[in-house]
Amino acid sequence: MRPILLQGHERSITQIKYNRDGDLLFTVAKDPVVNVWYSVNGERLGTYSGHTGAVWCVDVDWETRHVLSGSADNSCRLWDCETGKQLALLETSSAVRTCGFDFGGNIIMFSTDKQMGYQCFVSFIDLRDPSQIKDNEPYMKIPCSESKITSAVWGPLGEYIIAGHENGELNQYSAKSGEIVNSIKEHSKQINDIQTSRDMTMFVTASKDCTSKLFDCTSLEHQKTFRTERPVNSAAISPIYDHVVLGGGQEAMDVTTTSTRIGKFEARFFHVAFEEEFGRVKGHFGPINSLAFHPNGKSYSSGGEDGYVRIHYFDSQYFDFEFES
Repeated sequence: MRPILLQGHERSITQIKYNRDGDLLFTVAKDPVVNVWYSVNGERLGTYSGHTGAVWCVDVDWETRHVLSGSADNSCRLWDCETGKQLALLETSSAVRTCGFDFGGNIIMFSTDKQMGYQCFVSFIDLRDPSQIKDNEPYMKIPCSESKITSAVWGPLGEYIIAGHENGELNQYSAKSGEIVNSIKEHSKQINDIQTSRDMTMFVTASKDCTSKLFDCTSLEHQKTFRTERPVNSAAISPIYDHVVLGGGQEAMDVTTTSTRIGKFEARFFHVAFEEEFGRVKGHFGPINSLAFHPNGKSYSSGGEDGYVRIHYFDSQYFDFEFES
């Protein structure tokens, strides 16, 4: 399994995301560039330039027409995927931590940080209404006074978003009314990442409390727990097998004091049903910050604190092993 190494960032990777077809991989880091790559060979297709601060999040719509990015320069930007042209600039009062398109690609949501005296907000903008973009006026803005949102994804059918908070809470916010539809607290520390399964029936969380958990999307019922000894920064569900991959390692600030082996910078594969670890992939020289499975399940990518993105294509043993087991 020789990985393809993508070197397009000078700072640590914050998020990586495949488009729905899986032919493109979008990467963002703590530098101002948004990169897009061909996932098949690791060739860089281009960059989306315009941000002036670290970029925390990226998303691409269902048809790979538009790209959305949120940054610490207090802005959320909409790009034309093909040409790299900036289509909209949405200014906020604090850093944009999470962002995402709904299924139709018409409604976007983004959440801002609680900082500089400003509260954490989740904003919803309908891209079909130009006045919302021009006046920078979302059709709905939900305040989160208790604990800031650290990760968020759209739920099935675009009816609500699932948000993970700094205190370990999970909330479902309705995209119509803004009410909290459902709320649970299964984690004891910050939720770093949330990713849904391919069919949107389940989602997996990654938390600082050294666990990753699997939940039902609609009821938020807790299904499974995957335990490690280090904080988990990212987790992804395989689209074809009952596997999840977890990535993490200790805090980035402690990395220089430990060797790569002790730091536990491997990607760890767990079986969903048995909650057991069955494999590890080494590679990064720092904690893994973001993971993503290719939509066809034949490869996965990881982005690390070391600024590299690695695309790993599974060898035939991985597929033989699954059919035997």
